Amino acid sequence: MKYLIIGAVAGGASTAARLRRLDEHAEIVIFEKGGYISYANCGLPYYIGDVIKDRNKLFVQTATSFSKRFNIDVRVNSTVTDIDPHNKTVKVFHQPSGKKYEETYDKLVLSVGAEPIRPPLPGIDNEGIFTLRNVNDTDKIKTHISQANIKKVVIVGAGFIGLEMAENIHGLGIQVEIVEMGAQILAPVDFPIAAIIQQHIRKKGITLHLNTAVTSFNKNEVVLNNRDVINADMVILSIGVKPDLQLAKAAGLKTGKGVIVNEYLQTSDPNIYAVGDVIEFENPVTGISMNTFLAGPASKQGRICANNLVHGNVQRYNGSINTAIVKVFDMTVGATGLASKHLKAANIEHIVSTTHGVSHAGYYPGSRQMTIQITFSPADGQLFGAQIAGYDGVDKRLDIFSSLIQQKKTIYDLVEFEHAYAPPYSSAKDPINIAGMVAENILLKRLQVIYWDDLENLDFYEDVLIDVRTADEYEMGNVKGSINIPVDEIRNKLSSIPIDKDIYIYCEAGLRGYLAQRVLLQNGFNRVWNMSGGYRTWKTCVNES
Repeated sequence: MKYLIIGAVAGGASTAARLRRLDEHAEIVIFEKGGYISYANCGLPYYIGDVIKDRNKLFVQTATSFSKRFNIDVRVNSTVTDIDPHNKTVKVFHQPSGKKYEETYDKLVLSVGAEPIRPPLPGIDNEGIFTLRNVNDTDKIKTHISQANIKKVVIVGAGFIGLEMAENIHGLGIQVEIVEMGAQILAPVDFPIAAIIQQHIRKKGITLHLNTAVTSFNKNEVVLNNRDVINADMVILSIGVKPDLQLAKAAGLKTGKGVIVNEYLQTSDPNIYAVGDVIEFENPVTGISMNTFLAGPASKQGRICANNLVHGNVQRYNGSINTAIVKVFDMTVGATGLASKHLKAANIEHIVSTTHGVSHAGYYPGSRQMTIQITFSPADGQLFGAQIAGYDGVDKRLDIFSSLIQQKKTIYDLVEFEHAYAPPYSSAKDPINIAGMVAENILLKRLQVIYWDDLENLDFYEDVLIDVRTADEYEMGNVKGSINIPVDEIRNKLSSIPIDKDIYIYCEAGLRGYLAQRVLLQNGFNRVWNMSGGYRTWKTCVNES
């Protein structure tokens, strides 16, 4: 059996290595248009920022070492220019020699990945404007920074890579400004989570231009759609990526937003499979086809693809829920599953709950704040998504949410989730448990919630807004139009609260508001709501609106 794999790195290299482990005698050829077969592309921003100092540590395997270990014919700097599915051949161009030739196959794997988006803006090809996708891009950026006396960099796009680049370039002592066309950073998360990170970025001295697009580039200038001009010595484009579909379309493979594959990662041609950034696949939550531009799923797809190539479609790929995380200076933010805005776009009914917790027991030194927002089904409590922003312990909670969402678990499973507890690591009730308990109260109608942006619609002739924090907290800042009745005094002041009006309650984080709500509901007040996430979420969101 002869296998050809077009493209290496996560998906292609993973497929090739698994193929060899399953079949010692197969002929396996990898074509990689670049010079590097397996490298840590997620580590590239940290090499640019001198966090990773040794360039060689980026390389998981060289072409020589990979070939020697797995007995695979590795052909770097080799571009496949055409696929002929009928004759089962590919055309190859070897860049260093200029040689063109054909290669036959029995089975073919497409792992060509995605390419950076470069909109056709005036001046986009000027010197000093870069994208970051591979090692060559990295070397160009790092060389330019070291040789061109860079003082200020503009990053276009505030996704995961854009924020990693912002932090790393800022760490070199270079001034950074970020331009983002959307209303917030980090499109995968909802605004209340993004707002926390936006404030943190601003505190680090980075200027954010949100709701702002670039219209053109001049020499050392970035021109914006609001007519502002930013002086810049260098520009990093981090607008996003799109699947590289050129080969697939020319070969007549079925494509949409990516190469369309079945549950076995098989394309519309039964002899051609595809993995990684180039494919589209049904989201397990929505059932809607989507792209996933993540190394983890690509690597796992490679293993599944190889199993199916050798054994004949024996293992199904279940899809990705796009679990992703990023370090942003001192904070960490991550998401798994679907945010509320994406559920709304898919017309999926859901409930949102925001809770604040701490990374470990509050009495143990070093405990830090953590905000969790989850989405779940109003019918049965099935978890749809989770987002977390915090300083410590974000990753382990996110991984737990990811596992539960993949298994189609519910908010009740969060309540009973048993974690490893000791004061340095968590609390007796972990933030995951707390998120589940609050969601359970909402689902069982023990807790009725409103959200931070609902307050602007209150009618203070018909509604009452009560701040149940202490008088000192109230004096330090409050929602305009609210009255202060501390939770510990509310039982003694029931007669001062109009029973015939809608009553909205908030505290700092949500717990005291819930306690006050329970008191009122059991004393004849039937129309009582508590603000999810409390004053902390409201203030952060309002400041960033």
